[in-house]
Amino acid sequence: MFKKILACMAMLAAASCFAAVDANKASVAELDDVKGVGPAMSQRIVDARKQGEFKSWDDFMARVKGVKTKSAERLSSNGLTINGQAFKTAAAPAATAPSAAPSKAAKPAASSTAK
Repeated sequence: MFKKILACMAMLAAASCFAAVDANKASVAELDDVKGVGPAMSQRIVDARKQGEFKSWDDFMARVKGVKTKSAERLSSNGLTINGQAFKTAAAPAATAPSAAPSKAAKPAASSTAK
């Protein structure tokens, strides 16, 4: 019985280490615990949050100095969320520009009529 309780406590402790930290709700200390967020960035996040909650990752990147796409990806992978959402990169738009060299059109097949 004691071993089961101890095992459950160990699993809860491990799960809490990987818990997500929401930028809209976390304290400076909680933000500082996220790998890649230091004391200065923690304070910038809290200061920007005084203007209102972050609506999205785009809003977060626009309002917190020093956070761009690459750092947002890294922070998200380390457990930072905005409204419970991880950072999602935008899909690259498909290239629809015509090619520089015109392609050779296939010659139509000669029609043969068998009689």
